[in-house]
Amino acid sequence: MSYYAGIDLGGTKSAACIAKVQDGKINILKRSEFPTIADSPRSTMLKLTSKLRCLLSDCCIADGFLESIGISCGGPLDSAKGIILSPPNLPAWDHIHVCKWFSEQFSVPVYLENDANACALAEWRFGSGIGTDNMVFLTFGTGFGAGLILNGRLYRGSSGLAGEIGHIRAEHEGPAGYGKEGSYEGFCSGGGMVRFVGHVIEKQLFPESPSPLLSSCKTISAKEICRLADKGDPFSLHIIEICAIELGRCLSLLIDLLNPDAIVIGSIYQRNVDLFLPTLKRIITFEALPHAAENCRILPSALGDAIGDYAAVSVGYMGLKNEL
Repeated sequence: MSYYAGIDLGGTKSAACIAKVQDGKINILKRSEFPTIADSPRSTMLKLTSKLRCLLSDCCIADGFLESIGISCGGPLDSAKGIILSPPNLPAWDHIHVCKWFSEQFSVPVYLENDANACALAEWRFGSGIGTDNMVFLTFGTGFGAGLILNGRLYRGSSGLAGEIGHIRAEHEGPAGYGKEGSYEGFCSGGGMVRFVGHVIEKQLFPESPSPLLSSCKTISAKEICRLADKGDPFSLHIIEICAIELGRCLSLLIDLLNPDAIVIGSIYQRNVDLFLPTLKRIITFEALPHAAENCRILPSALGDAIGDYAAVSVGYMGLKNEL
């Protein structure tokens, strides 16, 4: 039996898990998460080390039976050298040799990958992208980034920054995301959707409405926007419609540029397919090359909210097999 460990390192929370891979499937045996100590890489890595040792003990996995460790983290990274290079959500993590640390602690190979790339690998090998040669994974969660599988291999680009589609400007003005007003991340991310509510109100782009979204004492969130839209709230539906239009244009760009077999979308889209899909289909039909659009399936993530764990384990599993 082959066992693998995964570490999902995020700005808000970090998680460690133990999994076995058998018959082409990942089975997560046990996991543990905790708030990331963002200003102390050493403290976080010490805690992750302790968590992993406990998980291995709980799963009765003796020394020598752990094959590898995969780490999924937001970029920028130097995946080849196993170094975290001060990501925006982990500014204190500047040139942290994270792979060396865990390799020394557990005496196994350790692999590091950008979180969007890691999710793309997981969906391609174990989720919605099974059987494709060319696949795009879009995060659509806290941020908006892409992982690219091209000709059956992960594509990172010349400096590891391929797939940063959230940085592309969609409109001259609009909600900010990825440090740029009107960017795709400004429209197609959780934080972007919330900022878009404020943008619409400030610019008076939608008539006043007795929307619960505006009158509620609760903090506005993407989850609340989608919940109210699902109940038919006009203002929330307007927000979703504009975000879906921008997402549709982004997908059309990817379809025309890369001619993929499938585009898999996670997080907010995966939980709210029915709110977004009709508009996506309409925009893609209008914007994309017809034959390329017909060849491309738009799919929700099959790995759901557990994709972070699957992604990290996939990095370790595929790294060991020299498939990264």
